[in-house]
Amino acid sequence: MIIIYLNFDMGVIEEVTGAIIVGAGPSGIATVACLKMLGIPTILIEKEACIAHFWKNKTYDRLQLHIAKEYCELPFMPFPPSYPTFVTRKQFIQYLEDYATKFEISPRFCQTVIDANFIAGKWHVKCSGKKDDEEVEYVLVAKWLVVATGENAEPVKPSITGLEAFNGKVLHSSEYKNGHVFEGQKVLVVGCGNSGMEIALDLFNSNAKPSLAVRSSVHILPRVILGKSMFSVATILMRFFSIQAVDYLLLFYSRLRIGNTSSYGIERPSEGPLELKMKTGKTPVLDVGTLAKIRSGDIKVFPNIEQVVSTSKVRFVNNIVEEFDTIILATGYRSNVPHWLKHDGELFSENGLPKTPFPNNWKGNNGLYAAGLSKRGLLGCSTDAKLIAQDIKDIYDKDVTK
Repeated sequence: MIIIYLNFDMGVIEEVTGAIIVGAGPSGIATVACLKMLGIPTILIEKEACIAHFWKNKTYDRLQLHIAKEYCELPFMPFPPSYPTFVTRKQFIQYLEDYATKFEISPRFCQTVIDANFIAGKWHVKCSGKKDDEEVEYVLVAKWLVVATGENAEPVKPSITGLEAFNGKVLHSSEYKNGHVFEGQKVLVVGCGNSGMEIALDLFNSNAKPSLAVRSSVHILPRVILGKSMFSVATILMRFFSIQAVDYLLLFYSRLRIGNTSSYGIERPSEGPLELKMKTGKTPVLDVGTLAKIRSGDIKVFPNIEQVVSTSKVRFVNNIVEEFDTIILATGYRSNVPHWLKHDGELFSENGLPKTPFPNNWKGNNGLYAAGLSKRGLLGCSTDAKLIAQDIKDIYDKDVTK
C-alpha cells in the first residue's frame, strides 16, 4: 500500500507500508522476490532504464560466470537444465529477465536516489526522475530500506603519472566489449584479476598483441579440478578440513597443473586463496587459458606502471619502456553508497561496504539492510535476500497484529 500526500517542506511524499529497495541488479530483484513470497509490499528503485544494467552494458561479450551454476542461482528459480556448468553472459542476462517476469518485478526505472536519511523512525529516500517529460523530485518513506546497488556501481580508475599525454585510446574494462576493434594493436591491460586476465586472452584471440601490467600479488587457480568446478571442490573440502588445509590442497594442485606463477612475473600472496577471500574479499583468478598464452610468450607480463613517458610509451617500475596503442584499465569497481546514504545506522564503512564481515554483513540498525555487498558473489546475493526478507517479515507480522 502506498499513500501519497504533499508536504510543503519536502514536496510529494509517498509512504510505503513495506520496504524500499535501491538497485535492480541480481541482489535487488532477489530481495523483491523473497519479500513478495512473504507478502511484503515493496518499491524497487533503479537509476538505469533496465534491470541488471551492469551485466547488460558493462560486461564483455566472452564473459562466463566463474562459479558453477548451482552456486549462482537466485532464490526459488534454478537455471534451466540446458545451461552449461559455467553460464554465459547472454544466458545469465536472459535468466535475470525471466526471473523478473516470473515474480512480476516492476522497478521504477530511470529514478535516481539523491539521498536517504533516517528521520523520526522511518527512512526518507529522496528521488528524482522523469514524469511527463519533466524532471520531478519526490520522497519515499518506509520503515525498511534495502541497499542493493552492488559492489560494482562505479569503475575505479587509478591515477597514472603522465597518462594525460598518452595519444592512444584509454578505457576502463567496463567499456570493453570484445577485441575485434583492437586487431593488430599493442594493448596494455592494467590489472590481472579475472577481468584483466580474460580480456588479455580475448585480445589475443582477436589478433591483438596484449600485455598485462601486474599491480599486486594474486592467486591463480584452475577453474576446473578433476572435472568439477574449483568452487565446488573447495566447498566439499571445507566440510571436512580447515580453511588453511583446503588452501594448501588447492595450491598444491594448482602448482601441479599450472606451475609456479612467480616465474611468469605473477607473485602469490602469503595467505591462501580462500583465507584471503574471507578476510579481504579479494577473489582468486580462475584461469580460462590465459596462463598458457603467458607461458608461450603470446601475452607479455610487466610489473606495475611507473609512468607514461610519451604519447605512446609506458615505463614500468623495472625501468623497461614499451610502446602501446591502447591501455585498458581492468582496475575494478567500488560501491556508490557513500554518495547518497546520509545516515547508515552504523552498517557501512567509508568504502561503501558493510563494516561487519559475513555472515553478519546484511543487517544494520533502524531497518537498514545491505544485499549483495558481502563480496561473496551471486551466492551472497541470494543468502542476503533470504535473510533480509525473513527479518522484515518477522517485524512486519508483529506490526500487523498490533
